[in-house]
Amino acid sequence: MSVLATSFLIALIANLLVVRYNHLHAKFSADSNTDEIQKFHSKSVPRIGGLGIFLGLLGAFTVRHFENAPVGNFGLILLITSLPAFLSGFLEDLTKKIGIKFRLISCVIAAAIAGYFLGGWLTSVQLLGIDNLMLAFPIIAISITCFAVAGVSNAFNIIDGYNGLSSMVGIIILSGLTYVAFQVGDHQIMIAALAMIGALFGFLMWNYPRGLIFLGDGGAYLTGFWIAELSVLLTARHPEVSKWFPLLLCIYPIFETIFTIYRRVFLKRVHPGMPDASHLHQLIYRRVVRWNTSETNPEMQIYRNSMTSPYLWLLCLLAVIPAVIFWRYHLVLKGFVAVFAVTYAWVYWGIVRYKVPEYLISRK
Repeated sequence: MSVLATSFLIALIANLLVVRYNHLHAKFSADSNTDEIQKFHSKSVPRIGGLGIFLGLLGAFTVRHFENAPVGNFGLILLITSLPAFLSGFLEDLTKKIGIKFRLISCVIAAAIAGYFLGGWLTSVQLLGIDNLMLAFPIIAISITCFAVAGVSNAFNIIDGYNGLSSMVGIIILSGLTYVAFQVGDHQIMIAALAMIGALFGFLMWNYPRGLIFLGDGGAYLTGFWIAELSVLLTARHPEVSKWFPLLLCIYPIFETIFTIYRRVFLKRVHPGMPDASHLHQLIYRRVVRWNTSETNPEMQIYRNSMTSPYLWLLCLLAVIPAVIFWRYHLVLKGFVAVFAVTYAWVYWGIVRYKVPEYLISRK
């Protein structure tokens, strides 16, 4: 557990310094535009929480290198391969000028580098026909792997809308990865997952519930990449782990992304990258957490923001729990993926039509 404690303390201190000296770097690092359609905060907030998480991981694996070189080196290599994904998001946090295409391409490059140096390639997705093609044509397996890693990385950026949402979802998913890695005896993956859990908790101490610092694109892409790459490596190293285990584990951010594309392209007839305020977490903020919308007290606005996240943590847990229980059985996991998709759609359209059970509504 030393790696978890080390990453937690370093991320905690690093993000404290970012918050404390915000006035020195706010011109570059703060999210000051509160009028955009996807903004739900009332004041300028630093959006470089990913820096503290990165430093937490770096410090934890450096220390681990001297305790257990194979585990420490694995973590450091994984961290180095994450740089294209992390830096593309971090540059967006600083400049607000890095487009989504560049960030996605950077995630693909990061996945390719990780696959080359760590052997993290998907060789099967447990779907008839596709598996045969992946075995016959390695380029297909490589392409699917890079697409999957980049997709999950971007998915965590999409759900990063409220205090504690993306980071706690990451912690919940990483806890599932830690458990299964322990079950199959893969200490490298288990320690890497624990290190990210510690770093995310170090960030969360300043982010939730007061929103003193945001994860930012850099932090979201780093978290998503870390989870995606550990998932690929876990299934590649251990055939007994179903390929559908990480899919169900990450189904909330993945399905949120798929549903968003469907909504924008087929219902609204707009570009899939066009921002809107119709994500599930945004609907919950407006229609389930029914606090006085005319409230002008900034503190009340912050806590209304934070009250939104637990609803999505629960939704994530509804997928993670069966994934952890049935991690060997792909048919059962496929069934739960289908159940989650139906449940998500039912919840979404229920909120759209204002058909929300009274016991789920928060009022103040």
